[in-house]
Amino acid sequence: MIELIDLSKNYGDTHAVRKLNLRVAAGEIYGFIGPNGAGKTTTIRMMGGIIEPTSGRILIGGSDMHADPVSAKKIIGFVPDRPFLYEKLTGMEFLKFISDIYQVQSSLFPSKAKKLLEQFGLWSWRNEIIAAYSHGMKQRLIIAAALLHDPKVLVIDEPMVGLDPSAVRLVKDILRDLARQDVAIFVSTHTLSIAEDLCHRIGVISKGDLLAQGTLAELNSAARTGDADLEEVFLTLVREA
Repeated sequence: MIELIDLSKNYGDTHAVRKLNLRVAAGEIYGFIGPNGAGKTTTIRMMGGIIEPTSGRILIGGSDMHADPVSAKKIIGFVPDRPFLYEKLTGMEFLKFISDIYQVQSSLFPSKAKKLLEQFGLWSWRNEIIAAYSHGMKQRLIIAAALLHDPKVLVIDEPMVGLDPSAVRLVKDILRDLARQDVAIFVSTHTLSIAEDLCHRIGVISKGDLLAQGTLAELNSAARTGDADLEEVFLTLVREA
């Protein structure tokens, strides 16, 4: 569902992302980890069609993000690291706005919105303006909005920031459920315990280069760390890069 082919992004002489190749299958949760400035957010912005790559290709469900961006974006649910919310709208009004952008059938919107708001614990706040929401509530709302159009691909940058432990558990359970429904999920996070617990495979990026990718066992093999946890594998790979 997601295929990045020799994907690169340069800013002058700085290589933010260099010759990145990876695939994410339907039903797979792929974790993307790296130090600050490694190229994670740049990669995600290219995947979402927000910035153009310097070279390489992005295929989303077989659609080329450069040649046919509308088809590619129609099947993506996109959650950036710093989402923008119209805070003078109510939660329900914001979902309707997003629903209209994705051309969700008007007859389906009420039931979809109710289900998502209940799922994310926001139903009782549906008619409150977003400015009154806590940071964690805003984060849950933006994830709910990304799911309104039943995307086949979900791309999330730091989904757990600002969430309390119960909300983290809720989001993890929802992501697992989506994967069981064959949604391909690409998650960038600094929280290695979440990546280790949630993701089927993980890619480690540093200084724009993908150092290794695979299951934890495969990452241990690449780092020659035996049977270490993800934190030890990550630190070893980045230190040796």
